[in-house]
Amino acid sequence: MAILRTEDIRKMNATEHDEELDKLKQELIRERAIASAGGAPESPGRIREIRRTIARIKTIRKEPKK
Repeated sequence: MAILRTEDIRKMNATEHDEELDKLKQELIRERAIASAGGAPESPGRIREIRRTIARIKTIRKEPKK
């Protein structure tokens, strides 16, 4: 799953935001499970990037509409 940038997120509608959030949350759960089981993650910075992307989506959803 590619990390989304702000301009990509702003182009999405509300249903796409919801779908993307669900995908990212599932991926975060999977990555955390691997890390907690003692396994080496595929990419060490992946958890951080997923969390930041989730925060970006939530922030953009809360912005007032112009």
